[in-house]
Amino acid sequence: LFLAVCAVGIGGTFQYGYNVSIINAPTQHIHKFLNETWTSRYHKELNPDLLTFLWSVIASIFSLGGLCGALIGGSMAIRLGRKGALLMNNTIAIIASILMGISFPTGLFELLIIGRFLIGINSGIGICVQPLYIGEVAPKHLRGGLAMGTSIFLTGGILTGQIIGLREFLGGEKYWPLLLSSSCFPAFAQLLFLPWFPESPRYLLIDRGDELSCAKALKQFHGSSEYRREMEDIQRECFALEGEKPKKPWQLFTDRGVRWQLITVIVMTMGQQLSGINAIYFYATYIFEQAGISAEKIPYVTLGTGACECLTALSCGLLIDYVGRRYLFIGGYLLMTLWCTVLTFSLTYQDRYSWVPYVSMTSIFAFILSFGLGPGGITNTLTAELFVQSSRPAAYMIGGTVSWISFFTVGMLFPFIVNGLKQYCFLVFLLECSFVAAFIFLVIPETKNKSFLEIKKEFHKLNFGRNT
Repeated sequence: LFLAVCAVGIGGTFQYGYNVSIINAPTQHIHKFLNETWTSRYHKELNPDLLTFLWSVIASIFSLGGLCGALIGGSMAIRLGRKGALLMNNTIAIIASILMGISFPTGLFELLIIGRFLIGINSGIGICVQPLYIGEVAPKHLRGGLAMGTSIFLTGGILTGQIIGLREFLGGEKYWPLLLSSSCFPAFAQLLFLPWFPESPRYLLIDRGDELSCAKALKQFHGSSEYRREMEDIQRECFALEGEKPKKPWQLFTDRGVRWQLITVIVMTMGQQLSGINAIYFYATYIFEQAGISAEKIPYVTLGTGACECLTALSCGLLIDYVGRRYLFIGGYLLMTLWCTVLTFSLTYQDRYSWVPYVSMTSIFAFILSFGLGPGGITNTLTAELFVQSSRPAAYMIGGTVSWISFFTVGMLFPFIVNGLKQYCFLVFLLECSFVAAFIFLVIPETKNKSFLEIKKEFHKLNFGRNT
C-alpha cells in the first residue's frame, strides 16, 4: 500500500507542486529570452506592457490547463481505470517537457506557452485521479493517513522545485530550459513503477464487475489472510448501488442524495484556495527583507516555507487516523484565523519597532504550519470519503474545477486586493477562515474509521430531513 501511494504520487500531485514552484526561479531569464526573441524576429524592442502580458500568459496558462485537466480527469478514470488514466497522463507531461525544453534553442516562446498549458493539463488530471485511486485502495482504518500521500507529494513537489530552482542547481541563466523540462523525470518514474501495482479493487468490482481481478488486487494490497474484510465491504457497496453507472458531474447537481456532500466539497475547495495562503507567500519576501535578510539569502529562507508545508503534511498523515478529520480541519482554520489577526497588527506596526518584523516572520511560518495541518491536506481526503463509487469521479471533477477556477481568480484579483487594502487584506482571509471553520463544525460529521456507506448514511438526515 505504501509503495502504491509512492508510485501514484510521483507522477500525480508531485507534478502539480513541482511545476507551480519551478516557474518562479527563471522569471528574469525568461524575460530576457522573450526580449531577445522578439528583437531578432521583428527587429524592434519588445514593449514593456507586452512583455508583462506574455509573462502573465506563460505563468497563468498553467491554471487554464489545470482546469481542462480537472474536467477530463474523472472521465479518464472511468474509461481507462484509475491506474490507466495516470499512466496515460504521463505522455502529456513528457510532450510538455520536450516543448518547454526546445523553446529556447528554437527561439519559439510559443512552445513555452503550449508546454505550460500541457503540463497544467497533466497536473489537473493528476490531482483529480491520484486521490481517487488512493482513497479506493486504502482500508478504512488507514484511509486518512494514506490519502495524505496526495498532500505529502504535492508539498514535496513544491520543496523539490524550490531546491532545484536555486542558482547552484538549475536556476542559473544557462539551465532554465532544463529546469522547465525536468518534469519529465517524475513522469518516467511513474511509467517505470506504477505498472507493477494493480488497478483499484473497487473500480474492478463495482465498475467492471471483475470479481477475480478485484480479489487478486486485494490480496496484493492487504495480504491473503486480511483481504476478505475489504472484499465484503466492497461487495456491500456494490449491492447498495444496484448496478448504478458512474454519474456525470451535472447529474450530481440534481441528485438530492448528495446535495450536502457537494456543498461541502465546494466550500472546502474554495476555502483552501481563498484561505490566504497565496497572500502569505506574496508577503514572505517583503517580510524577510524587513527582518534584515539580504536579497541573496531570501531564496534559501523561502525553502523554509516549503519545508514547513512538507513537514506538516507528514505530521497530518500521522495524526489524521488518530485525531480525526474534524478536529484537524477546524483547528487548522481557527489557528489560521489567529495568525491573520497577528499578521495584520504586525504589518501595521512593522516600521515602529525593530522586533515586530520577527513577529511577522514567525506568523508566516505558523500560518503555513496551520494550513498544512488542516485544510492543506484533509480537503482531498474528505472528497474521497464523502461519496460512494458511482459519484466519486464526478465529485473530483467538480472539486478540481472549483479549485482551479479559485486558483486562477486569486492569481488575477490578489494584486488588486493587496494594492487596495495593503496589510488589511488579511482581515478578508480572517473572515473566510472563520466561515469555513463554522461550516465544518455545523455540517461535516467525523468520517474516521467509517465505510463509504456509513458516511453516506450520516449525510442522509441532512439531505432528506431529520424524519426520513
